[in-house]
Amino acid sequence: MATDPFLQRFNLTMNISGTEGCSSSTELFPDTGYAGRRNVYQAAEGMVYVVGQFDARVIDSRTCRTSLSEFRHLDRDVIFLGSFDQDEEKRWRYFSSAQRLELPFVKR
Repeated sequence: MATDPFLQRFNLTMNISGTEGCSSSTELFPDTGYAGRRNVYQAAEGMVYVVGQFDARVIDSRTCRTSLSEFRHLDRDVIFLGSFDQDEEKRWRYFSSAQRLELPFVKR
């Protein structure tokens, strides 16, 4: 089971502003307990990956077009940029790769 049925559910929406002035938003896999972190990667040709424990989004930074992707279709030659996660006080924030190393996803 991916989530605990007794934990709160938080719907996550990602808003995107692209390099060419575009913008869009997309719904992410909901956070129902310990599944909210999203790692962000720079991929080839202006693509950005936003990868969670159960989902992966591919974003074209020029057009803001977002698509859901299977993990096996993601390039492996990417640069870790940072992650969206909760801090020690359980507040959502962005941690750059300079602030915190890439953390693996842990199955619970």
